[in-house]
Amino acid sequence: MKLLLHEVRLPLRHVFTIAHGQTVVQDSLIVELRDGPYRGFGEATASNYYGVSMASMRQALQAARAQIESVSWEEPAELWEALFPALADNRFALCALDQAAHDLWGKRLGAPVWRLWGLDVSRDRIPVSNYTIGIDSVEQMIAKMAEVPGWPVYKIKLGTDHDLEIVRKLRQHASAVFRVDANTAWTVEQTIANARELAQLDVELIEQPLPADALDPMQRVFDESALPVAADESCLVEEDVERCHGRFHIVNIKLVKCGGLTPARRMIDRARELGLQVMVGCMTESTVGISAIAQLLPLLDYVDMDGAMLLARDVAEGVRLDAGYAVFPNENGCGVRWLEP
Repeated sequence: MKLLLHEVRLPLRHVFTIAHGQTVVQDSLIVELRDGPYRGFGEATASNYYGVSMASMRQALQAARAQIESVSWEEPAELWEALFPALADNRFALCALDQAAHDLWGKRLGAPVWRLWGLDVSRDRIPVSNYTIGIDSVEQMIAKMAEVPGWPVYKIKLGTDHDLEIVRKLRQHASAVFRVDANTAWTVEQTIANARELAQLDVELIEQPLPADALDPMQRVFDESALPVAADESCLVEEDVERCHGRFHIVNIKLVKCGGLTPARRMIDRARELGLQVMVGCMTESTVGISAIAQLLPLLDYVDMDGAMLLARDVAEGVRLDAGYAVFPNENGCGVRWLEP
C-alpha cells in the first residue's frame, strides 16, 4: 500500500459568497491509496472557517504514513478505526483517507461502493441535488440560475439585510423548489418571522439559521417555525446528531467534518432512529469528493452535491449531475478516474 498526496487548486466559475465569507479558488487535498494496479482517491477541502489548512492535513497524514501503508484491512471501516486515534484531531484528513479507502475497496472487489452496500441508485430511489446560488446582487443571482435552467431545486444562500426581497425576486424567475441557507446569520425572531414569509414563497426548508452553538434557542425555532429547519454548522460529528434531536428536523452531514463515509453512515442510522431526516452536503469539492457523496444517495432525503458544477476546472471524472440527478459512471469503487495534471 502506498499513500500519495496531491494538492490542487480549484478555481470557481464565480466568486462564491456566503454569510461566512468569499471563495474564488478552493484549495483541496486529494489522497491516493495505491495497491498494486488499483488506485483509490479521496478528497478534503481546506477551510478557514473550521481552521483546517492544506498544511495541517498534509502534516497529519504524513505523520500517520507508516501506519496507513502497513495496516492490514479488508473493509474501509477497519482502516478508519485503526487510524482514528492518530487523525481524530483532523477529521478533514481522515475523511480524505476514508474516501480513498472506499474507492480502493470497490476497485479491488470489482464493484461500485453503493452496490457493495446493497443499495439501489435507480432514479426513483435517490433524491435530486440542489444547485447553489451564492450571495450576490439580485441580478447576478438571477443570471446564475439561468446558467442551469430548469434545475429542480435551488439552494439560495442568505444572510444579508434584504433576504426576503432576494427570494421574492428570484421566485419571479423560477418555479423550482427553493431551499434557503442562512449560514448562522439570523436570530430566533428573524427565523420565525422569515419562515412565515418564505413558506408563502414555496421554500422547502431553512438551513442553519442560528449560530452553531445556539442549541437551546433552536428549541423555540423548532417549535414555532413554519418551515423545517436543518442543522449544518451545528452537526459536525457523530455526537452532534443526538444534540440536534428536538432542535432541528433535518441534519446535514458533511463528510469532511465528520471524518468520511464510515462515520457518515453511522450518523445516518442514528438520525433515522431519532426520527430526523437526513441531508448530505458538499464543500465545493471536485468530482472526487462528490462521487463519494453519491454512494450514500439511496439513504438520504435531501442532497447538496453540486460542488464540482461550481468549478471552472475539475481534476477528476466520476459521478456527475444531469438536471439534479446523479449519473453514475461504469466504474468501480466510488467511480473516480483521476485526470493526471
